[in-house]
Amino acid sequence: QVQLVESGGGLVQAGGSLRLSCAASGRTFSGYALAWFRQAPGKERDTVAAISRNGGGTYYADSVKGRFTISRDNAKNTVYLQMNSLKPEDTAVYYCARGRAGWGTRPDEYDYWGQGTQVTVSS
Repeated sequence: QVQLVESGGGLVQAGGSLRLSCAASGRTFSGYALAWFRQAPGKERDTVAAISRNGGGTYYADSVKGRFTISRDNAKNTVYLQMNSLKPEDTAVYYCARGRAGWGTRPDEYDYWGQGTQVTVSS
């Protein structure tokens, strides 16, 4: 069993930065892709960024390219999301998740999820 716990969310003004962390316990996730998703009220859960098993491959949604950076530290069983130049439209609950197998960016390709952390960006 894998447990994922996100942290680092909060309230920030537009243009500010936050760094989200997601720590895993139980079985390690070094052999799996990891990703960050977000869900705003009344909207579907969207993919924000994903990273391959060894960190060599990454994916970013167009809306966050150039502003967000995903990274991972397999020795610490932790994945990060550095968010810069935040905008009010980035407001959402952010979730980290572990991939089922191989490489994917869709939510249904991820099987273990954290409980989410709220990010609120004020204008």
